[in-house]
Amino acid sequence: MELMTLTATNNTVSTDHTVSESTRARMADGVAQNTRRAYGRALAVFTDWCTAHRRTALPCTPQTLAEYVSQMADDDRAPSSIEQAMSAIRTAHRVAGMELPDTTAARLVLRSHRRNRAAAGSRTRKAPPVVIDSLRRMIDICDPDKAAGLRDRLLLVLGFALMGRRSELAALDTADVRLTPQGLVVLIRKSKTDQDAEGAEVFIPHGQHLDTDPVALVRAWLALLETTGKPTDGPLLRSVDRHGNIGGRMPEKSINEAVRRIAVRAAVPAADAYTAHSLRAGGATAAYKGGAPVSAIAAHGRWAEGSPVVLGYIRAVDKWTDNPMRGVGL
Repeated sequence: MELMTLTATNNTVSTDHTVSESTRARMADGVAQNTRRAYGRALAVFTDWCTAHRRTALPCTPQTLAEYVSQMADDDRAPSSIEQAMSAIRTAHRVAGMELPDTTAARLVLRSHRRNRAAAGSRTRKAPPVVIDSLRRMIDICDPDKAAGLRDRLLLVLGFALMGRRSELAALDTADVRLTPQGLVVLIRKSKTDQDAEGAEVFIPHGQHLDTDPVALVRAWLALLETTGKPTDGPLLRSVDRHGNIGGRMPEKSINEAVRRIAVRAAVPAADAYTAHSLRAGGATAAYKGGAPVSAIAAHGRWAEGSPVVLGYIRAVDKWTDNPMRGVGL
C-alpha cells in the first residue's frame, strides 16, 4: 500500500482539512522510496486491523492509535517495529493533509511494553560492528580470481571505508566513483539524511594493504567488467550467479545477505548477527579508534549532526579505552 492511497473514511472531514490527489502524490513522493515501501507495509497491516475492529484508519483517533499499539505489544512486536508503525500512521496523515493523531497515550503503552520486555530479559539486537581483524578474515575467504569473490571484496571494503548504508551501496553507479591520485571520490546522490538529493562527495584515501585498498579493488572490478565484455557504465555492484556470470544491479537485500554469508564462512564472532550495517558501524568505530574526531566521522558517514547513533559507537569504544577500572591493579 502506497502512502498516498490511504484515504479518509470519515465524512465529517471538511474540505479545508483535505488536499487534492495531485498534491497528495507530490507529498508522498517527498518521502524516501525505502521509507514509502516500509510504511506502506505497516499501513496495510494497520488498515486491516482497523477494518477488523470497526475503527477508522484515517483520520485516526488517539484512542485507536493507543489500542493498536497495545495490540502490537500483545503480539510481542519489537519496540522499533511499533515505532515504525506509529511513524507510518502519522506520515499518512501528513501526506493526506490531515491533523496528526496525538501519540501521548500510545507512547505510554509503548513505554510499558519496553519495561515488560526488559524485565523478561529481552534486549534490542544490534548488528555488531566489523572490526579490522574480522574484516581481514572476511576478505581472505573471498577469491579475487573469481567474479563473485572480487565483487564481495569490493563490497566489504567500500562499505567499510564509505561507512555506507546498504541503500547507498546498491544505488552506486560506476560514474559515481572517481579515481584520483589521492584515492576515491564517491558521489552519494541521495541518502537518508539528504532527502532533497543535494548529493555529497565522500573522499576515501588509498588503503595500506593491497587486499583492502579501495582504489585497487575498484580498478580491478572495472577491469574485470571490461575484459568480460560487460558495460563499464551503469551499476557498480552487480549480481553474480553461481557460474560466475555478472548480471544487473545488486539489490539491497542481496547486499545484506552477502555480508552475513561471508561473515559466517569466515567464522567471525557473532557472524549470524552481521548485516550490511555492520560495515557502516565498523568503519565509524575504527575511525574513532584511529583518532578521528566525532564531527569528521559524522560528516564522512552522512549522519545528522549530533546523531545519537554515532555517539553510541563512540561510547562503545570509550567504555574500554576510558574504563575507570583500567590500571587499578586487579
